[in-house]
Amino acid sequence: MLHTRIKICGLTRSQDVIAAAEAGVDAVGFVFYPPSPRNISFDQAAELASLLPPFVTAVGLFVDPQAEFVAEALRRVPLQWLQFHGDESDARCAALSAIPGTDCRLPWIKAVRMHPGVDLLKSSISHPGACGLLLDAFVDGYGGSGRAFDWSLVPSGIGRPIVLSGGLSPGNVGEAVRRLRPWAVDVSSGVEVTKGIKDAAKIVAFIAGVRSADG
Repeated sequence: MLHTRIKICGLTRSQDVIAAAEAGVDAVGFVFYPPSPRNISFDQAAELASLLPPFVTAVGLFVDPQAEFVAEALRRVPLQWLQFHGDESDARCAALSAIPGTDCRLPWIKAVRMHPGVDLLKSSISHPGACGLLLDAFVDGYGGSGRAFDWSLVPSGIGRPIVLSGGLSPGNVGEAVRRLRPWAVDVSSGVEVTKGIKDAAKIVAFIAGVRSADG
């Protein structure tokens, strides 16, 4: 039996963090990108992360951040993974993942904005340090648009875990999992009432769709 991992991103409220954890998600994402309507402060993120039970992972999302900005996030928020959505190179991602005051680094995922002409294999090769690639729709801004991309753009044999994102919802996530068999799925707008405000019933329905497709 497959077990597709599930991440809910763009959380801004304690009740949504609790609802996601109780529904059985594997990870939650906090957005640290000021232009985003789902952006939260480090203090807010630290408070929300403190609500997570064991083995539910806290992920920080960044877009072409300054090094000190990420370092401050790591000092103040108990993040376990990083997710980079901008034009960061492999070397840049590796440098940003350094935990201040230690010789350790956090694992990281690189987002690829999918559209016709994108060479996903090239993106994979150019970011060897990434633990996985997150595939999102190419839209103005970054993430949370609710728009899907053409799944046929995803080739086989990428050679690393794929996190499928972009326009997923309770209504289509089952089909997405059955067609692409990603390592994980990542949803934000598909389980929202409005930007940044999640719907507990939609979260439950989304997870049910994934588990049904897992078989």
